[in-house]
Amino acid sequence: MANYVVQLNRTASTTLPVGTVGADATRPRRIKWYDVVFGSEASPADNPFLWTIQRCTALGTSTGVTPSPLDPADAATESDAGENHTIDATQTANLILLAVALNQRATFRWVAAPGSELTTPATASNGAALNTPTSSAVAVSATVMFCEQ
Repeated sequence: MANYVVQLNRTASTTLPVGTVGADATRPRRIKWYDVVFGSEASPADNPFLWTIQRCTALGTSTGVTPSPLDPADAATESDAGENHTIDATQTANLILLAVALNQRATFRWVAAPGSELTTPATASNGAALNTPTSSAVAVSATVMFCEQ
C-alpha cells in the first residue's frame, strides 16, 4: 500500500471545489484520505470558512495535479487529482465526510485515527471533493495525504 501527497489550490468558491481526488477511470483503486492540512495564503483577514470533504461520483472538469509518492521507491499513483475546477464534481447529496469551521487566519490539520480514514470506493471516477462553501473570494489551499488499495 503506497502513500501519496497532493496540494490543491484555488480561490474559495461557493459553487466549485478546491480540488478532488478520485479513482482513475481505467484502473480504479480505493482511496483513503488520512491527513489533510487546510489554510489560506491570502493576506490575513477575518473571513470564516467551512471546509468540507464530500463524496463524489464524478470528478468534474479541472486542471490535473499529479500526486507524488511519499516514498520515492513507490510506483506512480493510479488516482486522479484536480484543482481549479470549471465544472463541479458530481457530489453525493448530504454525504459530507468531514466539516471544519475555520477562520482565514488559521491553518488546521486533520489526521485520521488508525482505521478511520476517509475512504472512497474503487469505482471509476468516484472520490472526494474538498470544498469551501463560502463567499469569501480569497486564495485557499490544502495538502491531502492518501493511500491506495
